[in-house]
Amino acid sequence: MGRVTVRRPVRRLTAAGLRQRPDTLAAEEPLELRVGGRALAVTMRTPGNDVELAHGFLLSEGVLGERADVATARYCDGVDEQGRNTYNVLDLSLAPGVPAPETGVERNFYTTSSCGVCGKAALDAVKLRSRFSPATAPFAVKSDVLATLPDALRAKQKVFSSTGGLHAAALFTAEGTLAAVREDVGRHNAVDKVLGWALLEDRIPAGDLGLLVSGRASFELVQKAAMAGVGLLAAVSAPSSLAVELAEENGITLVGFLRGESMNLYTGDHRVLV
Repeated sequence: MGRVTVRRPVRRLTAAGLRQRPDTLAAEEPLELRVGGRALAVTMRTPGNDVELAHGFLLSEGVLGERADVATARYCDGVDEQGRNTYNVLDLSLAPGVPAPETGVERNFYTTSSCGVCGKAALDAVKLRSRFSPATAPFAVKSDVLATLPDALRAKQKVFSSTGGLHAAALFTAEGTLAAVREDVGRHNAVDKVLGWALLEDRIPAGDLGLLVSGRASFELVQKAAMAGVGLLAAVSAPSSLAVELAEENGITLVGFLRGESMNLYTGDHRVLV
């Protein structure tokens, strides 16, 4: 498996002067995702939990709905100069009867762009319809429980503690238990990893869980929550306007600026119990 962190020398300048020291960086490597031997997408990610990442990505694209939709998942064809497997190519075979994903250039551009989308035309082009209904998710959580979660998530971010360079996502219960925590250089990858975990654990639709992210809430993260049937998405930072619009449209509770005992409730207030 690829390295999660990399050690590099750095020259550190402080008021006390200049000195050289080793620094720990978050690893970033490409992952090529293939379906049935056909290249589908390439994402830059932190190595680890790649099978979860692939399952979560295909779930959020509407290709998968349950664990049984995937027949096999295996690494292939990724070798370095010494002939060692780099674990940077992952091929999934779908179960009989599961339609292969569409591979249109426009669709792939929108789903892999880290810049998000803007405007009504773009919004209509990238919206997917979930086979699950977030609006009917029974999940609800007390505000005082919700307030404890950012610190609980930070305590679980082992790689962030040593690098300061990773996003995190977590699925949590109404009691405040973090059911799964994943880190990645890409916030969308971190979310795909926890949703992939839920799919592999047969917990999709995840209407009994909330989703927490360590950064901002973008359109694409709300869409991923919707595709997994998640009824509440909480973010430590701000949401975008399209994220709020999509959350409202799908009946998702969207919480932003979750810091200490304060938070902004943008949509679906009924799931946050005061």
